[in-house]
Amino acid sequence: MTEQYRLPAQFGQLEHLAEHWALPTENQRSAKRWSASPEEFQEFYDAMVPRINEILAYLDQFSLGEMPEDASVLFHLSLALAESAPHVEFYKGAAKVPHSFDARRMLATRGDAPDPNHDMTPAQLAAFKPQPP
Repeated sequence: MTEQYRLPAQFGQLEHLAEHWALPTENQRSAKRWSASPEEFQEFYDAMVPRINEILAYLDQFSLGEMPEDASVLFHLSLALAESAPHVEFYKGAAKVPHSFDARRMLATRGDAPDPNHDMTPAQLAAFKPQPP
């Protein structure tokens, strides 16, 4: 496991998931969800759900702007769970939500400003088709 995806020691057994799921932006986490198999969703869900109360209690001791790097990785992992759990709980592990438009058309931005993780204009964002990681 690289330092970039290191978790606090008490959550070390989840590090094998961090490199794939603890992505720092909503767009990156969305791309991961779009490319995940039902088995990947289930493995992630099964590992995280039993620990989520402990994870949230741990994260609650930090403010967002003052979170140490390992806690920030854990925070991103918990966001990935919140965003992917419906795929397990409601859609049997399907990455696509049944009877819906293609979610890849939706990109997170900050109002009219482009996402700070790229330099696309709003018009370029509207035409953008993200690829899975």
